[in-house]
Amino acid sequence: MPRSTIAEADWKVLRRIHPLALERYCERTLADIERVTHNRSQSTHQRYLEIFKIIEQRDREMASIFNDPKRSNALTMLARIRSDGLLTEDEFSDLSQETRSAIELLLGAR
Repeated sequence: MPRSTIAEADWKVLRRIHPLALERYCERTLADIERVTHNRSQSTHQRYLEIFKIIEQRDREMASIFNDPKRSNALTMLARIRSDGLLTEDEFSDLSQETRSAIELLLGAR
């Protein structure tokens, strides 16, 4: 079982990639909203309701992934970021082998 906290070097990697992954998450959300906005087959009201639903759902997801970045939940946070495709392979390779293995274990070694 992976230890509950990560090494200092991996913590520094997380601190560096956290805002990058958050930016990617927001870009993805805005792209989804843009698709809805340009869907002329729906009424303006339907598009508004769909955008509202997207924002509500994504806000909850964003909070569960990105809020409260501390070492005690860093592995879980990194696993969620990785699982959601918000971590590049280069960023992932910046982590220690121990942390990468722990993340893969948390994700079920896909």
